[in-house]
Amino acid sequence: MSSDEDRQPSGVRPSLFLERQSYRRRRLSDAARLLPFLGAALLAIPLLWPDGQGTQEGVPLSSSIYYIFTCWGAMIVASLVFGFAARRMGTHDESEPETDRWQR
Repeated sequence: MSSDEDRQPSGVRPSLFLERQSYRRRRLSDAARLLPFLGAALLAIPLLWPDGQGTQEGVPLSSSIYYIFTCWGAMIVASLVFGFAARRMGTHDESEPETDRWQR
């Protein structure tokens, strides 16, 4: 048997990329892992606002509180969206056997 018979035709290459569904699931989990860091950064922004000392006028405390609660609410909504998206992707992947994530 020659080596030419074992090779695939030149027009067909093995895929180097993940399947679309598993790729999307991994990117979704990556984004969900970054969500707490984004929330911490957004909640730390009021620390950079001027406090009224010196020549600049400070930001009223009521505006800061509204900003913090808006960020807090947005983070809750984003977490819900990521949770529902992960659940939806999990129901489509029932055919794939589950593996322990620590075995990788």
